Amino acid sequence: MQSPFANLPPVVKNLLIINIICFLPYLLFKQGMVDQIYNLVSAHYFDSPYFKPWQPLTYMFFHGGWMHIIFNMFALYSLGAILEYHIGSQKFVAFYFICGLGGIALQLAIQAFEVHQIIGSFTTPNIDATLNLLPAAAQSKLAGIYVSSMVGASGAIFGLFIAFGMIYPNAELMIMFIPIPVKAKYVMPVYVLVELSLGIGQFGGDDVAHFAHLGGAILGFILVKAWRLQGPGNYIN
Repeated sequence: MQSPFANLPPVVKNLLIINIICFLPYLLFKQGMVDQIYNLVSAHYFDSPYFKPWQPLTYMFFHGGWMHIIFNMFALYSLGAILEYHIGSQKFVAFYFICGLGGIALQLAIQAFEVHQIIGSFTTPNIDATLNLLPAAAQSKLAGIYVSSMVGASGAIFGLFIAFGMIYPNAELMIMFIPIPVKAKYVMPVYVLVELSLGIGQFGGDDVAHFAHLGGAILGFILVKAWRLQGPGNYIN
């Protein structure tokens, strides 16, 4: 039986393997140990006591559940392989990590804006003392920013989505709950608009970092334009 990794280009294959290995603690360890590991590798607000300088890189390789990793790895497997074959491994790996870093950069920028709105500064010398001075609603918002963390390859994956839609605009994709194929050039803008509306709306119970998705998408768009990446028909939409 042939390995599912057999015909994959090298960068996509190694990214899949690394992400799967990094998901093993989630499957094998008890919740307390998982929390300790994820606290070290997930991305925190830069003024949080939990922030570490390696987190903007390591957060891309860990995922918070089955649906999270399945969606991201399926996109990497299907779209990423096509893009790597098209633009080459060296350029693809740079594209992937730049988009991933763009995701965390926009997420941190939005968090910094929210912190400034609450306390008039991007940082505080003592978060506990600051919290005690705030009303309950502001306390909850600020504490959430300083304690919450982010994991997942979604920023990088959204960069791949945008690149695929720009390089192969007429490629037909099957979308969940839609019984007919839809061209990539129509799918990608809808994804971006949905993420933007969800990020701005900040609906209760939504723990998805929508601005990280948008950050990856923005960097993906910029890189396609800056690197003049073109499809087989030599067009960029």
